[in-house]
Amino acid sequence: MNTSDSSRSLSYRDAGVDIDAGDALVENIKPLARRTLRPEVLAGIGGFGALFELTGKYREPVLVSGTDGVGTKLKLAFQMNRHDTVGIDLVAMSVNDILVQGAEPLFFLDYFACGKLDVATATEVVKGIARGCELAGCALIGGETAEMPGMYPPGEYDLAGFAVGAVEKSRIITGRDIAVGDTVLGLASSGPHSNGYALIRKLLQTTGADLAADFHGRSLGDTLLAPTRIYVKPVLALLDRVPVKGMAHITGGGLLENIPRILASSLTAVLDRDAWRMPPIFQWLQAAGNVEQREMYRTFNCGIGMVLVVAPQDAPAARRVLEEAGETVFELGRIAARKPGEPQTVIQ
Repeated sequence: MNTSDSSRSLSYRDAGVDIDAGDALVENIKPLARRTLRPEVLAGIGGFGALFELTGKYREPVLVSGTDGVGTKLKLAFQMNRHDTVGIDLVAMSVNDILVQGAEPLFFLDYFACGKLDVATATEVVKGIARGCELAGCALIGGETAEMPGMYPPGEYDLAGFAVGAVEKSRIITGRDIAVGDTVLGLASSGPHSNGYALIRKLLQTTGADLAADFHGRSLGDTLLAPTRIYVKPVLALLDRVPVKGMAHITGGGLLENIPRILASSLTAVLDRDAWRMPPIFQWLQAAGNVEQREMYRTFNCGIGMVLVVAPQDAPAARRVLEEAGETVFELGRIAARKPGEPQTVIQ
């Protein structure tokens, strides 16, 4: 036995955890988080808990919370060594979810887990998170960085996020007022967002596609890594001006499985497949994998990232407000009475 080795004093760094690196990351994060602060934040990054004051803006505030991750889209980021946009995805997945109930996102917390902390990489990730919070108008109020040796392959990490918002109790959007004849509007997505990447990565592997190859003016990799669109500010502006009966964030399950979440069992959404053109990236994915049409609609957003249901007389005004805010809006179809055994989303 080598007694000199056995008697050597061990440190946490020897076990694979670098406290100094963690401290350096916190210092890098502070100015990023500061740019996202709202007046209601009393204490944010650095403490044991973040403090947020609910002001007199709401008479009967209801808190709405959501949590999500980025999924295997991260694998693509690792492959391309691009870490500045996945943070936007992380924020988007949670804030878009709570938005559909009419909630304004108030604050966001993140969880970054890795085997060995790379301060430069983690800082790039948090830059994206902060940018996502700016786009959503919410404060990056805290988070957790977990360095866990042996849990993740070298150079890889995982992300989770948590958003909390508020809505006036009388203005919660539930979908209960959706009726036959209502208009279904769709807001354009920026790409696959953060869903379907297990299939995307399988297609990349089987086709041997070059991520650096040109794809309609930018690389295929950049097209697939485009961050999830955050719809918060345009939709909140809409809610102040036009009655909205229901909204669905088109995430996992695509158009076929997310729209029914806001419909009574007696209703179905009948969409016109010619109402919008599936963007080139989805056309490429479908052709590359010979993916059936129904599988496309069930796996991907196919170019529609958010669906809104309004009364037919409110549709022109809703479209105008959203387009003025920079959204691309499609009139997808209408709400109809559901026939026996009929699915709740029909694309024809």
